[in-house]
Amino acid sequence: MAKVSPPEFLRQVRQEVSKVTWPTRKETLVTTAMVFVMVVIAALFFMGVDFLIASAVRWVLRVGG
Repeated sequence: MAKVSPPEFLRQVRQEVSKVTWPTRKETLVTTAMVFVMVVIAALFFMGVDFLIASAVRWVLRVGG
């Protein structure tokens, strides 16, 4: 890998950043909301699975004890 001077590096970084397609404010808000919704859904799912497994373990321990 070739060594690049700091000014050249900054020029290259600016050039690459100009190629980036940045999301609009609306796209960012919609995507953020979708992430929060998915987090809530995943949390509820795992809470339900945890409850079922805990209930099954309690039942097994009650039957065996």
